[in-house]
Amino acid sequence: MLPLKEKDKPIVQKLLSAGCCARCVLRFCCVGVQAAYRQSHQDTLKELEHFISGAENGKPPDSAAPKPAEDDDNDTSQGATVPGGREEHDKSRDVAEAAEDPPSKRMKLETDVQVEGDAAAAEEVKVEAEESHVCVLCLGILQEHCDKMHAVKIAEAVKAENYEFDTMVLSVSLPAQLFVREHSCWLHVKKEVREKSMALDKDDVILVKEAFKWIMQGLVAKELGGVAVVTKSAFEVGVEFKHPETDADCHFLAGACPDCFKPTKNKLSVFTRMAVVKALEKIHHNKFLKLYSCPPTRPATSCSSQDVQCLRVSVFVAGRYNKFCRSLPQTPWVIDGERRMESSVEELIAAPIISAFRADGFNFSSSGREDVDVRTLGNGRPFAMELLNPHRCRFNRAEMKQLQETINESSDLIRVRDLQIVTREAMGHMKEGEEEKTKTYTALIWTQNAVREEDIAFLDQITDLTIDQKTPLRVLHRRALAVRQRLIHTMTTRFQDPHHFYLGLKTQAGTYIKEFVHGDFGRTKPNLCDLLKTDTDILELDVESVDVDWPPSIPE
Repeated sequence: MLPLKEKDKPIVQKLLSAGCCARCVLRFCCVGVQAAYRQSHQDTLKELEHFISGAENGKPPDSAAPKPAEDDDNDTSQGATVPGGREEHDKSRDVAEAAEDPPSKRMKLETDVQVEGDAAAAEEVKVEAEESHVCVLCLGILQEHCDKMHAVKIAEAVKAENYEFDTMVLSVSLPAQLFVREHSCWLHVKKEVREKSMALDKDDVILVKEAFKWIMQGLVAKELGGVAVVTKSAFEVGVEFKHPETDADCHFLAGACPDCFKPTKNKLSVFTRMAVVKALEKIHHNKFLKLYSCPPTRPATSCSSQDVQCLRVSVFVAGRYNKFCRSLPQTPWVIDGERRMESSVEELIAAPIISAFRADGFNFSSSGREDVDVRTLGNGRPFAMELLNPHRCRFNRAEMKQLQETINESSDLIRVRDLQIVTREAMGHMKEGEEEKTKTYTALIWTQNAVREEDIAFLDQITDLTIDQKTPLRVLHRRALAVRQRLIHTMTTRFQDPHHFYLGLKTQAGTYIKEFVHGDFGRTKPNLCDLLKTDTDILELDVESVDVDWPPSIPE
């Protein structure tokens, strides 16, 4: 039995007469029992028809009607003598009728009229339902797309993608016009409810997507081998529905609420779900009723289901890399649409990882970046990768170590260490306090004037030298113009010849080392030229260490 009450009868009759399907009727009656939606649409419709015709507990409508009384013309209870013992029979009948106290003719007629009226209402619903089988509310979604056949179709699409998952959540994307039609039907029912001194809050109506999920989640899960269906999962199966009349159904809102509909770059139509919902919140009920039919008109066609979309939340991989080449950029180097270098650190690391996780794409980030002609030595530079929609996500420590070896064997230009899967939250440690961290460098310096070892020895005694760096000319195209204060914590020198020496520097992260050496036309003050009283330039630069204690070190 459907969990409906007597007060629901006028709503049921009104919605069925308007062309709503049986499941949408349950939604508007605020039926929150999931099992009620899982029985077949045909069985639910039959129960609703019995319900509004006055049937109870499955009995036919006539069973509750009283038996008709005898006509007065045939009444022999007035004492007439009838041959063949009829008189005694009539007397006994009189006694029985007196005991039963039969209803009067007036009561009989009223009952007959009531039964005929309920039957006529049910018949009217049947006739109107036969005229167009497509629901005016859900546009066929809860009628034609909620059965085992469609569950098998969804499950087969998921299996074809070959994802790894233990749980799943089912999501539904609906045509925007469903919200318009829902609003129209709500106003249609609201009048009936108000006349009967009842209340129907729009928020109490069960959403189409919720009803769809109640019916389909279990069916799809069963076809996938009993996978757990939960409200929150890393793996999402998306079902999208479209309807050819979406723009036509929503077009009147563009004139009534033009501010709600702005063309967007990635949307084919301005009638998005959010825009339509916003417009329905703004438009007055009376204006809506003038512009749109209430109840909604019968649709010519039903919704069609699009390709099933599977999506897994991102997986994050972190590690440290060394770069041994002075002609390898960190990321793909493209200038004016033309690629300048064959590869990059990012691509050499990403290719094997993307292949192993079977991801659709990635985002690469690191703790700072080195120039194309700068090597990264020592324990390497921390990096992290966000893997988008990975089809595989379970890797044990041995498998991650094997993946690390695959990367290292693929090229002698880079090397990776401490490769591991991390959480999104843990990635924040890499950027946390980035400018408070320190970095250590070794630079090969050229001097215009000849210098002796004692001429550069004083640099070893300088500590915590504050410099002001105006945005370097070479990065001005991608960084805002500003003056940034940075610290040179310590410097060490190693004499090479009268025009060359090695300079070791420990600096605040974010310091432009090249500009400190040559001065960048006076944009960095003080600089090494000022300190040595001669023009200087940098010939080679190596990053010796990036002092960020992340990701955790993994013993070899």
